[in-house]
Amino acid sequence: MTKVTQKDLKQIEKTKNGITRRTFTRGALSAALAAPLLANPAFVTRLRAMDYSGKKLKVMINQPHAGSIDPLSAGFAELTGAEVEGVPIPYDQLRAQATLDVVSGTNEFDVFEYFYTDIEAMVKDGVLADITDRIEADKGVIDPDDFLGSLYDTYTLVGDRRYGLPYDGDTHVLFYNTELFDKHGLKPPKTWDDYRNAAETITAAEKDNGIYGALILAQQVPVIIGSSYANRLGGFGGDFMDADGKPTMATDEAIAAAQAMLDAAPHATPTPLETAFGNSIPLFLGGQAGMIEFWTDMGTWAEDPEQSKIVGKWGVVPMPVGGSNKVHRPAMNAGFGFGASTGAKDGDMAWEFVKMASSKDFHLSVLTNNKTGVDPTRRSAIPAYKEFAPKQGEVVEQAIMDAFPWPRNPESPELMQSLTDELGLMLAGNKTAEQAMTDTQASWEKILG
Repeated sequence: MTKVTQKDLKQIEKTKNGITRRTFTRGALSAALAAPLLANPAFVTRLRAMDYSGKKLKVMINQPHAGSIDPLSAGFAELTGAEVEGVPIPYDQLRAQATLDVVSGTNEFDVFEYFYTDIEAMVKDGVLADITDRIEADKGVIDPDDFLGSLYDTYTLVGDRRYGLPYDGDTHVLFYNTELFDKHGLKPPKTWDDYRNAAETITAAEKDNGIYGALILAQQVPVIIGSSYANRLGGFGGDFMDADGKPTMATDEAIAAAQAMLDAAPHATPTPLETAFGNSIPLFLGGQAGMIEFWTDMGTWAEDPEQSKIVGKWGVVPMPVGGSNKVHRPAMNAGFGFGASTGAKDGDMAWEFVKMASSKDFHLSVLTNNKTGVDPTRRSAIPAYKEFAPKQGEVVEQAIMDAFPWPRNPESPELMQSLTDELGLMLAGNKTAEQAMTDTQASWEKILG
């Protein structure tokens, strides 16, 4: 495991808008770590590709997945003889830089890693190549039915055509500090009211010790504050849009989700609007917060004595429910795939890389290496994942199976930025929850026409 250093955290916060999910766990994959994958005959035989010795493939990588570059490079070199140059790009710049690369005619990159919510916008702009026929031709190797829940369609499908394959399945679960909960006679939250009450109890008793009841990630970047809101939206049984693609941001459920965020904020580590990915991690691992909604990697880090003071003193449960809803509905908070660029110098080679990165054996290898930042996408990898992360395996599997997606239409980036702005105004005390969500609804309707 990789220790979180102050240098790492500073680098995280330096990245534009602070979006550097898991950057601090990145690192080179040693030969010892690569050996089990490359020595696997099934991996090499089933995915044996054309000989691309002497050729080079350039891949745009989500910066938080920089730790994936070495295993991706080593795996593809073994299969094809080709050299891979992985270029990490800050999360919030992925779509813009990929689009610029293609529409400008530069065509520097052959493969792009993309956030699933951007796929329709990228297809509309002519950035991602249609790989439907390639998938069908290699369906036996790809095994689409092996992908968890709705990941396959959500990450790849636009209309009736496919433009990528899943790489990293992301959602949130709720981590809590068992020592603090036991000390104050609390049980793991089942509802958002339970969550607020637990946060209030811990903060009232521990605030003078620098300990707060919860960390609410509400930095004004869609994937941060949007994830915290989506957790509550799902919990209250709401959705971003209805079955006809019309926004539902002013429903009772959507307003209740915003209100739950607002009600808990006074009992969270000051201040939620300044709480981001990077600065929240050491606080929870340092025992200074009772709860955190976070990506599934947190459990692995919490058990590492080199970076955690809560080894053996944490638990994990599904996202709480609220109102009349009794069903846990986690959200797909982030999540990434690989797709071939329409400007790839060799479309066949780009496809072979996309296929390899999403394959069963390769996914298993990066899933059980906490330097890569990869979470489960495949059913076949779950047994090994449960051995790798036994305390959270069941909760994580169920969360990914049941997760509901964010909007994926071409206007999605603009929609989520509008929601981000309104939630920020609400948490700053400038709007009520109802005003913020009513204004979000109006904004979304205008954007969508």
